[in-house]
Amino acid sequence: MVLDNFYNNEISSKTGKPYHYLWTDDALSGFSQWGSLFEKDGAELKTLHEAPAAANLKGADIYIIVDPDTPKETKSPMTVDQTAIKTITKWVKKGGVLLLMENDSSNAEFQHFNMLAAKFGMHFNEVSIHHVTGHQYDMGAFTNLPDHPVFKGVSKIYMKEVSTISLSGNAKPVLTENGHVIIAVAPFGKGHVVAIGDPWLYNEYIDHAKLPDSFQNLKAAKNFTTWLLSLTEK
Repeated sequence: MVLDNFYNNEISSKTGKPYHYLWTDDALSGFSQWGSLFEKDGAELKTLHEAPAAANLKGADIYIIVDPDTPKETKSPMTVDQTAIKTITKWVKKGGVLLLMENDSSNAEFQHFNMLAAKFGMHFNEVSIHHVTGHQYDMGAFTNLPDHPVFKGVSKIYMKEVSTISLSGNAKPVLTENGHVIIAVAPFGKGHVVAIGDPWLYNEYIDHAKLPDSFQNLKAAKNFTTWLLSLTEK
């Protein structure tokens, strides 16, 4: 399990250290709880602080890029370039599983990230849906869930301020709402690419730190983790 910390490299003003969607971040902003689910399924967690290259992706089964930075978040944000796109595309084609997790239009970089997504028939739209006012969490509820391993035994999840995804080629929707694609998957060579319009599984909303008991994000997170790992099976 390799998690990017190159394109998403926000620095905390309080600690002076990287934070936000990282395995090591155990605050509400982090991925520490999701990381523990991967470890329980037998995965080893790693973080990539450099641009992807054949050498540092060698041996990786899953590579996750989340919420690429904007100048508002980082003084000198790193953006996906053609060299990285060629490297990642070759890696997926050989059997890697790439997870792209975008954010809403005001909180993430789209232009360069979409150059990568386009290689797999995906395009993140610069929109923001599922707005939630205050603690009215049901405004962010998805209840019309498909018959898919990610949602087995799950009747209600929460996701707010999501970018939608346009699909072409072999890319197929996993979760949609009112004609909008929220989660998608595409086979590519021996590998797969999964796209989601939100970081979704960070600590704030993976369980019930804030969410009412009616939401089942933790169950969905466990399912999603197991399903993602199953895509690596040759």
